[in-house]
Parts: sequence; C-alpha cells; structure tokens
Amino acid sequence: MTDTPSAPPVPPGTFLLELVPVPVSDIDRAKEFYTERLGFHLDVDVRPADGVRIVQLTPPGSACSITLTTGLASLDMPVGTLRGLHLVVADIEEARAALIARGAEVGPVEDMGGVFYAAFSDPDGNTWTLQHMPWRMG
Repeated sequence: MTDTPSAPPVPPGTFLLELVPVPVSDIDRAKEFYTERLGFHLDVDVRPADGVRIVQLTPPGSACSITLTTGLASLDMPVGTLRGLHLVVADIEEARAALIARGAEVGPVEDMGGVFYAAFSDPDGNTWTLQHMPWRMG
C-alpha cells in the first residue's frame, strides 16, 4: 500500500462523497467550461478502452470531484438533467465576480433567509449554485 497525500484516510463509519457524474453531450466543450470558466482542476482525462472516455475534474479546495464520461452504461444519464449542485464559498460576491470574469454567466446573489445563493448552468443545462453560509466562515 502506498501513501497518497492528496487522499485522506477514510475513518471507520464514514461515507465520503468523492465523485459526482455530470451528464454532458460534448466532453471537450464541458471540460473547457469547467476548467476555463469555473477554474476546476483537471485530474484525469483517459480513454481506457475503445469508445470509453473518463474526465475527472475537481473544484478548487474540494474533496469531491465531478466526472464527465462517455461509453460507460452505468453512468449514462440524460444530458443536462443534473440539478442544484452546490459550491460552498467564503465570499459569494467575490466568487461570483471571479466566475463572471472567467466568462461564466452567473445570476444575481439572492438572500434566502441568511443563506446566500447565485445560480448558473453548464453548457448542457446542468444547474449549479454558489452558496454562502456566513456562520461557516472562519
């Protein structure tokens, strides 16, 4: 067994969410959106078999990644049907401005009773929201 510093140990009794499949129609277009517009880190872009492609991307600072795939029946979903993934941020105005500066279209910040949200979509219509909870900021 090897030590991988980027992968923390899994404590007994925990269920760590580490990968969310995102259904897209064009992996290259989606990869460009997530890396260039949102600043996600490209972790993996492999073609392990004929007709199969797996791209894994991680939001800055996140322990959970997304995957864009083709050729894997077990991850096949209708394109653009993923709804409401949340990216929790320390400063929603700053995060929103940074995404807009990178070319993403992000809606206005909305105050929903002390929790703040700003919505956006990827090119296929999968929806995301920036979320700010002031009490979680240290």
